[in-house]
Amino acid sequence: MKDKMTAPKFKFLAGPCVIESEDNVLYLAEALRDIAQKFDLDFYFKASWDKANRTKATNYRGPGLDEGLRILEHAKTQVGVKIVTDIHEPSQAQPVSQVADIIQIPAFLCRQTDLLQAAAMTGKIVNIKKAQFSSPEEMANVVSKMEYFGCTNFMLCERGNCFGYNNLVVDMAGLVRLSQLGYPVIFDATHSVQISGGGVNLNNSGKSEFVPYLAKAAVATGVLSGLFMEVHNEPSKALCDGSCMLRLDHLEHLLNQVMRIREVVTEIC
Repeated sequence: MKDKMTAPKFKFLAGPCVIESEDNVLYLAEALRDIAQKFDLDFYFKASWDKANRTKATNYRGPGLDEGLRILEHAKTQVGVKIVTDIHEPSQAQPVSQVADIIQIPAFLCRQTDLLQAAAMTGKIVNIKKAQFSSPEEMANVVSKMEYFGCTNFMLCERGNCFGYNNLVVDMAGLVRLSQLGYPVIFDATHSVQISGGGVNLNNSGKSEFVPYLAKAAVATGVLSGLFMEVHNEPSKALCDGSCMLRLDHLEHLLNQVMRIREVVTEIC
């Protein structure tokens, strides 16, 4: 039997896709914190201050760097949560590192050397999303860049692979292959149900009903160090990626199932 006392806590990165308002951030941060505590998870509140790759130029992107970091700092101090948020350009790494505990590299940007270097130099944990067009083995090049820059405190995040047009699939064997690169693997259960490129109907660009199935299957592989999920109290009214996000009132039930699966897998592996 494995010694559970020495095992690291399961990481849980969760929150809305984008900062919609300060009140909403504080509400979700507190609600998610309380749920995560019930399962003794290593929780990080996630929200983006800018969604730089929206489908349309007129789509809501977020409050911007200064206001976004102010709101995330408020959540950190008032609610007592750790923070994970994205960067899109090297110049953003240092200011974001003043608030964030984990700096996230978006999937489309995971090969950008200057961006990886800037994140590595902050000394923060870095969560690197695997590109939809990359195999697990190709992420070895990303790993070697991070090691070259002196950073070994990073995670690799699976978020689905392109399958034809406007579709993603998750290869559970790919999670195992990704873990063989020697770094913690996180699974993004919500972006993995996204219809890549927005699909035909931009207001319905995801299949959130499949999130629980993918989350449970990924944890059952036994290789995960954590889960990433975008969660919203009213996904149908969300300003970004609502059709991919898990409803807040569905989260506790799903985490109960996920952690029971993880306990079984830990015992038998």
